[in-house]
Amino acid sequence: MADAPLLHADTPLASSQAAPVLQVASLGKQVTLPGSTLTILDGVSFQIGRGDTVAIVGASGSGKSTLLSLLAGLDTPSSGTVTLDGQVLSALDEDGRARVRGEKVGFVFQNFQLLPSLTALENVMLPLELRGDADPRAPAEKILADVGLSARLAHYPRQLSGGEQQRVALARAFVTRPALLFADEPTGNLDQRTGQAIEELLFALNAQAGTTLVLVTHDEALAGRCTRVLRLDSGKLVAGA
Repeated sequence: MADAPLLHADTPLASSQAAPVLQVASLGKQVTLPGSTLTILDGVSFQIGRGDTVAIVGASGSGKSTLLSLLAGLDTPSSGTVTLDGQVLSALDEDGRARVRGEKVGFVFQNFQLLPSLTALENVMLPLELRGDADPRAPAEKILADVGLSARLAHYPRQLSGGEQQRVALARAFVTRPALLFADEPTGNLDQRTGQAIEELLFALNAQAGTTLVLVTHDEALAGRCTRVLRLDSGKLVAGA
């Protein structure tokens, strides 16, 4: 059973009137199949302001996961552009996109994606170590305390509940103070009570840090907590632009 979150959500620190952190222009993604071409995304355009909280919703197969991969530079578009904090991702090579992600982006996944051979503390320290921080331990310990896991620093993922693992994942995502956080079904593997606790913590950490949050979800109630909802249907943006 998950502990109650220690933080409470505040008013976001920035608004969509600020310079956009993410700009998407005429984004398209096609995949060549034997004898045909499958269009996954078709002419998607929108922008997201700093500090906004934005949900991407749609039925299975609507293009949500593909859009998230393109926004994060994990995949490249067939047409159009994604500009992340001033960087046109398609103008960068794979190493360049990885560098932008390391400097500006955090991730939270449905299945936690913690490294099983590392403790909770080591998992949270890892992104700080990768960017060369001189003292990664202190901020990692602090944010794990913020999410209520001071007593779990030396525990491995297999020794943690699902809710505790997602708390570690949230701590890891926010410890670098990213400009942009992508969350892919962050409560999808959790029971309702634990999921609600993780929701509260996600929005509280986001408000505290002033991070821009973009989440993919099937949960309309979770989407409704965001300042905007982008709705996809058959690869087209039908609402929220």
